[in-house]
Amino acid sequence: MRIAVTGSIATDHLMTFPGRFADQLVADQLHTVSLSFLVDNLDVRRGGVAANICFGMGLLGTKPILVGAAGSDFDEYRAWLDRHGVETGSVRISEVLHTARFVCTTDSDHNQIGSFYTGAMSEARLIELKSVADRVGGLDLVSIGADDPEAMLRHTEECRSRNIPFAADFSQQIARMNGDEIRILLDGATYLFANEYEKGLIESKTGWSDEEILSKVGHRVTTLGSRGVRIERVGDPVIEVGCPEEDTKADPTGVGDAFRAGFLSGLAWGVGLERAAQVGCMLATLVIETVGTQEYTLRRTHFMDRFTKAYGHEAAAEVQQHLK
Repeated sequence: MRIAVTGSIATDHLMTFPGRFADQLVADQLHTVSLSFLVDNLDVRRGGVAANICFGMGLLGTKPILVGAAGSDFDEYRAWLDRHGVETGSVRISEVLHTARFVCTTDSDHNQIGSFYTGAMSEARLIELKSVADRVGGLDLVSIGADDPEAMLRHTEECRSRNIPFAADFSQQIARMNGDEIRILLDGATYLFANEYEKGLIESKTGWSDEEILSKVGHRVTTLGSRGVRIERVGDPVIEVGCPEEDTKADPTGVGDAFRAGFLSGLAWGVGLERAAQVGCMLATLVIETVGTQEYTLRRTHFMDRFTKAYGHEAAAEVQQHLK
């Protein structure tokens, strides 16, 4: 199964604030917020939602196709992804702009404040999925993640016109999109990914109820933080999968991307939705135990030991045959 993942490719600058953001906010002065947080450390990491998802899929051996735009400073990042099983031949390189950059501060409660510079990502709208499909021999699924908004709309419309199944995954871009844009992006999606907050925001902006949205997509996949994930389909029982026990909680950045990487890999393997969600939750657990979105490792024996502990021997036997 050939899965293309579209979305941002970025460098993450991750900082930690030892206090709580909530303690610095004055309720009647929120309209004039002017704050500076003295942070303890800075980690510069590779990131971007599409690259993060592809990295996880590459570790799982599913050979994802990364589709996005980066700058001339991408060479080292490309080599890293190539070494980890990602197909990078469809990345557009800008001649004038740097690779996008995400700057994020996390407080002691794991709340986050971030800013995103688009840079070369603005050229993603120039990428045609047909050329990608022709180059790799066809596409079975396109995951359309947070990206240049025009690129997201173009990719969605192209998937519809060419009858390519697609997953709608707005994540950070929901905040700047209006209801009409969101309606276009989700209508007809095979999968709709969101966390609980994003789920509510989608309903608020579109004016559609939960039931109406579910009727317009094949599967609604809602991540629930530490409680795992819920998968809904019209006419089928709800599937709920919990998370494995964490060894530690180091950094939540990229956890949602890792879940998607595991879930999409499960789809590529041909396992059922519950198994795919379990793989996603296991991979997400590895990420939350690590600082940085692509700094975790996947040791097969360790992965399967923890997967077996969380989900049982029958589930493990089904997954292990795909982890060569």
